[in-house]
Amino acid sequence: MSDNKNQSSNRKSYLLSKEVEHIDITSFDARKIVSSMEKMSFVSRETANAANIYNEMIKDKDCTIFLTLAGSTSAAGCMHIYRDLVKYNMVDAIVATGASIIDMDFFEALGFKHYQGSQYQDDTELRNNYVDRIYDTYIDEEELQMCDKTIGEIADQLEPKSYTSREFIKEIGKYLKTNAKKKDSLIEVAYDNDVPIFCPAFTDSSAGFGLVMHQERNPKNHITIDSIREFRELTEIKIKSKGSGLFMIGGGVPKNFIQDTVICAELLGKDVDMHKYAIQITVADSRDGACSSSTLKEASSWGKVDITKEQMVFAEATSVLPLIASDAYHKGEWKNRERKNFSKIF
Repeated sequence: MSDNKNQSSNRKSYLLSKEVEHIDITSFDARKIVSSMEKMSFVSRETANAANIYNEMIKDKDCTIFLTLAGSTSAAGCMHIYRDLVKYNMVDAIVATGASIIDMDFFEALGFKHYQGSQYQDDTELRNNYVDRIYDTYIDEEELQMCDKTIGEIADQLEPKSYTSREFIKEIGKYLKTNAKKKDSLIEVAYDNDVPIFCPAFTDSSAGFGLVMHQERNPKNHITIDSIREFRELTEIKIKSKGSGLFMIGGGVPKNFIQDTVICAELLGKDVDMHKYAIQITVADSRDGACSSSTLKEASSWGKVDITKEQMVFAEATSVLPLIASDAYHKGEWKNRERKNFSKIF
């Protein structure tokens, strides 16, 4: 029996032996590549156009920049990009999936890792070794469950009431200031710089499991997540912004949630402009009519996005995002921006 356990342990150690290393956009200068791509066609020119629009957003002192995250690019090696966009004042608010913020960023802040694997691996073997797969990236399921439990323990220490995901993630940031094994996670850097993070489908992640365990332990005095109030909070940021731009990785709920702030503000009787700038990097196909893959021009018909300065980039984000972000970092327009500090308005 012990031999079988040792064999299983050795196999798991082998599967989880090659860590994903997150790319550092400050370590290379993509400006020459991006300017060369501007003279090309297809996705290269789309990427260069997106980079130019992003730099315009950063240069525009009246523009609030919203970053939206969907998909698993954080686990795949882009985690430090998002952190650095906040650190170097190129993002003012974030709308993300719960998985991007909790299962990936918070998970690594606790000292855990993502690992390079293979999309061709036998998934039955992975399950037998308690290894979860995201395409060609692996996660230790036992560590992920520790992440779930930690979320529940943080909730246990809070005053029993309703919280927006922004409020709860801010509490996580406070927790990480003294408990992080890996410093400078996205959550912690956002906490330090008053950049609010919203997760409109927060419970569709490790946060959901942790909060269920919290409520099970505290059936009468527990916290809950108020997604309606967070929609109001996000809309309040849009209302207080003279202008706004969207930098969207993937689609899904974060994309629609931030675009809907324009409509929500109008319904509240506020005079707001459509989002002036918009970039979306996606592999979604618009032919099936799905919301996640609707083009930015389609969003204009709803009064959400101005089509004057918009760019769809049909590419897998890990292949083009490092170029766009490095180009913006090295052009340095962020050095002249004042921080919006939107967390302080609530």
